[in-house]
Amino acid sequence: MTGEHMTTLKEAPPVDRTAPVRKAGLADREGFLAWAMLLPSVVYIVALVGVPFVLAIAFAFSDVTTGDPSFDWVGFANFDAIFDDGVFWRALTNTLVFTLVSMLLIVVFGKILANILVADFRGKWVVRFLVLLPWTTPVALSTISWLWFLDSIYSPVDWVLRHLGLIDDNVVWLGGPGTAMASVIAVHVWRLTPLAAVIVMAGLVAIPRDIDEAARIDGAGFWRRMFEVTIPMTMPVIAVSALFGAILTFTDMTVSYVLTRGGPTHATDVLASWAYFRGIEGGDVGQGAAIALFLFPLLLAAAIAILRAVRRLGAS
Repeated sequence: MTGEHMTTLKEAPPVDRTAPVRKAGLADREGFLAWAMLLPSVVYIVALVGVPFVLAIAFAFSDVTTGDPSFDWVGFANFDAIFDDGVFWRALTNTLVFTLVSMLLIVVFGKILANILVADFRGKWVVRFLVLLPWTTPVALSTISWLWFLDSIYSPVDWVLRHLGLIDDNVVWLGGPGTAMASVIAVHVWRLTPLAAVIVMAGLVAIPRDIDEAARIDGAGFWRRMFEVTIPMTMPVIAVSALFGAILTFTDMTVSYVLTRGGPTHATDVLASWAYFRGIEGGDVGQGAAIALFLFPLLLAAAIAILRAVRRLGAS
């Protein structure tokens, strides 16, 4: 081998083993960094969730009122009082109906809307923007706009229905027990459907295309692919969206409060709104806390059931 083809290798400098080894600083410790990054979230959750939850438990077993903030232990007296209150059981029934019907409609409409959003058509970005508007608009502001839509005299909904020949006269949407609850459910579904659609859309995008193409080659039509491919593969995502929707629905009182203030005759009162009326406007903080605390076991049971269903679907 000639010298022009030979490669000159530089020898590596010798390692000085006597040099002091630099100790790892705090920024090099992964455990410390993990806790440092999580600390603001932990403080935030403890301050805004943990402390109020502990106070709610303490107030539920006390006779605290807005006029007398002194704490006196009364045991289960507040719970005995709310269990003897007919409005409490009406609010509990309304909460279950409101949650179940709303969640069924939100999941169904969210799935339909997600299929539309993943389709390839011109102007889909504008459609996606319009779909997200109900979720991004402040709930109080959007609900106030629905007060005009459902007005008994100037309602544009009644105007459209009259011109279509579906009704003869204006409907007092917020004046009857049945129509008031239907209106509250409709507004809540309109508000939360975009969130469910976005979550389900993420699951639809994650489905491998080769599975759908194989189903098409095998001759599967739209509905068969929907029930045998799309829905089974997106069921865990749908369950997660149902869990978020159930939490937001079960603890929501804004729509009911703004539209009807729980009326007529407590027909649209839910546990969250009745806890507010009883504890804040009524001044009985102890009973209000007991009503609000009653939401916890119901919500915990629903969350455990949905998470177990998600785990079984993921395992299968």
